[in-house]
Amino acid sequence: MSDETTTTTDPVPAHAAPRKESSGGSFFRELPFLVLIAFVLALLIKAFLIQAFYIPSGSMQHTLELRDRVLVNKLVYRFRDIHRGEIVVFNGLDNFTPETQIAPPSNEVQRILRWVSGAVGVGAPNEKDFIKRVIGIPGDRVACCTDGHVTVQPPGGQPVPLDEPYLYDDDKQVFCDAGTGDEKCPAGAPGVLVPKGRLWVMGDHRGYSSDSRAHITDSNHGTVPTNKVIGRAFVIVWPVGRSTVLHVPATFEKSALGTAAGVGVGGAPLALGLAGAFPVRALGRRIRRRRTA
Repeated sequence: MSDETTTTTDPVPAHAAPRKESSGGSFFRELPFLVLIAFVLALLIKAFLIQAFYIPSGSMQHTLELRDRVLVNKLVYRFRDIHRGEIVVFNGLDNFTPETQIAPPSNEVQRILRWVSGAVGVGAPNEKDFIKRVIGIPGDRVACCTDGHVTVQPPGGQPVPLDEPYLYDDDKQVFCDAGTGDEKCPAGAPGVLVPKGRLWVMGDHRGYSSDSRAHITDSNHGTVPTNKVIGRAFVIVWPVGRSTVLHVPATFEKSALGTAAGVGVGGAPLALGLAGAFPVRALGRRIRRRRTA
């Protein structure tokens, strides 16, 4: 009779749970995917909803200081018209002279970093972007000065002087439909008529702002096309100590001009993208579990 060697193994209990992967390792493996989702969401948010803008000049002091960052609502004007007193960002490439010079990237790495930061709405501005306050809307006549004030005459109404305590270094530059200066604009001269589909915009730092007044002699009297408006600046988010909502000044809510109101949506593109990446990833996991169940 031959000897037989038998090998016994401990049976695996039927109720034994499968070995779980380290949660930390799983997170780091999924991190690139989360970053990709966040980047895509940030691009979509910037394109359609919210964009951050850097203030490159002092033309809106002291409402907006140099190097402030504001959030711009790009969706609001798809649902309503632009109102007087709102601060807007617009593309002034074919209408305005750049107020600042942005140095081009010095190497390929800087070029890529600038593109990425600009794509998600946290980069430096370019020379074509301007930020100003809307003073006149289509049909208004805008002029200066009556008792030292800019006046806005709505269609069918009388000139309404604006009380603007938010101004810094008001140069009280005289302007009217005929141009600028006391000779061309004596008392009572008609104001600049804002054409249909355009806006009259001015900076809060009147003595330092290259706004509609600086281009009053062009064919459109310095007005900006409404279709060039990127959106409404509604909140300062940086620096933290200056964080505040950008309200429409009370002077624009006078009954003679009509009520100006606006809607702001909070959140920066990158932050919203990061916040949205996790729910999207969780949804993907749930779908996979159901398929393998």
